[in-house]
Amino acid sequence: MPPVPRLPCRLAALLLAAFVSAPFILPLALPLLRSSSTSPRALSLQRLSWFPSPPVQTAPLALPPRVPSLPPPTAPPPPLIQTPPPPPTAPPPPPIQTPPSPRPPRPPPPSSSSSPPQRPYPSPPPSEITADDYKAVGTETGNCDVYDGKWVRDEVARPLYAPGTCPYVDEAYSCAANGRPDDGYTRWRWAPRHCSLPRFNATDILARLRGKRLMFVGDSMNRNQFESLLCILREALPDKTRMFETHGYRISKGRGYFVFKFADYDCTVEFVRSHFLAREGVRFNRQKNSNPILQIDRIDKTANRWKKADVLVFNTGHWWTHGKTARGKNYYKEGDTLYPQFDSTEAYRRALETWARWIDKNMDPARSVVFYRGYSTAHFRGGDWDSGGSCNGETEPTSKGAIIDSYPVKMRIVEEAIGRMRFPVRLLNVTKLTNFRRDGHPSVYGKAGDKKVSKRKQDCSHWCLPGVPDAWNELIYASLVLNPTRSHGKTYEG
Repeated sequence: MPPVPRLPCRLAALLLAAFVSAPFILPLALPLLRSSSTSPRALSLQRLSWFPSPPVQTAPLALPPRVPSLPPPTAPPPPLIQTPPPPPTAPPPPPIQTPPSPRPPRPPPPSSSSSPPQRPYPSPPPSEITADDYKAVGTETGNCDVYDGKWVRDEVARPLYAPGTCPYVDEAYSCAANGRPDDGYTRWRWAPRHCSLPRFNATDILARLRGKRLMFVGDSMNRNQFESLLCILREALPDKTRMFETHGYRISKGRGYFVFKFADYDCTVEFVRSHFLAREGVRFNRQKNSNPILQIDRIDKTANRWKKADVLVFNTGHWWTHGKTARGKNYYKEGDTLYPQFDSTEAYRRALETWARWIDKNMDPARSVVFYRGYSTAHFRGGDWDSGGSCNGETEPTSKGAIIDSYPVKMRIVEEAIGRMRFPVRLLNVTKLTNFRRDGHPSVYGKAGDKKVSKRKQDCSHWCLPGVPDAWNELIYASLVLNPTRSHGKTYEG
């Protein structure tokens, strides 16, 4: 085999010098290298968006102000660790640190979120969820009674919607529009003594309701709360035309069924009127005159609608305290028996048992959440609603008096009925927190037709909106956030 010819010494020296100087020349040449198949943006900027930070802190590299591109795809990206040059036999060599003046530090990237503009009145519900939204100090152990607390003045976050701005408030509850001069009743927040409620987040509750139906079932007190929730949720919608009543109905006390659709979340918030939860009916006497009756062993006729809901909020109470219901004469019926006289409290107990049996038989705890909202306190002075009782002139919550510690026997009946149920009903025990709020009723600032309610018949049962029912909806949100799958929600029992 012929011997391999050797290069002349001078040529070999030139080749070796060129190879050794390549690492010094490469950084200066990199800015001129671009791939014709990529976008105009430098690839190194794209790489820095996901490439992990180097494990070793290095001094700034000697680079021109413009950020260089990556080398061609066939070559791996050069490491940014300060090391001595490798032996000539290990291509490609990494860039070597040079001693030019350091490059000025890169300014921090702009924040991706900006604070929403401040609105002095009212403060809108938050549209983004933060860690503080789910904070409820003391509830982690399940020992905090959120109904043991007080009303605190809140000039920053109350009301949740400005008086007169929500089109879904019944005219009887729109106290500001009806001439009420003070607005202090709108600026109170319920605060538990030993824990804190998570901040109400309207966007979050709508997201939790996506594709679902939330239904209020009960009397006008539940319609009061239903309208409150509509107004709170509406305040968080950027496009308020995306919320509408599916039948085109306007809110009025004469209609007993409403369905409001939130198109962007494919969910509905509904109201079904049921004064007693038991079945109302009529009987005809020998003179063919009709008289109302209440069938306390049969569920209300609207129950077929209840089955379709995912979240249900029930109530009954105020209709049991007056008229034929309270007198109990030829009014209550069980089976084929019409009682000539029957105690209204015992009738209430049996009606609640009928409702409880229906829930246990027809509702699935794996699919639905059921709330029962407790009795809402009335504040009549000197008589009842139809006998000269009044509550006008009250501008602040009360902090003393027998009413503060009062607890109606009907609420104990509710607790007993729920305690025996198989289905884990969540009790919203608002009785104690409404005891304080003598200032929150419409009093003379309700409306009946085109006239204000006379002083002889003041409304000291329902609530102005915005007002007390907003707190009831905050408690529903707290229950859904803090106990999304809890069986009996003992934290929320009074």
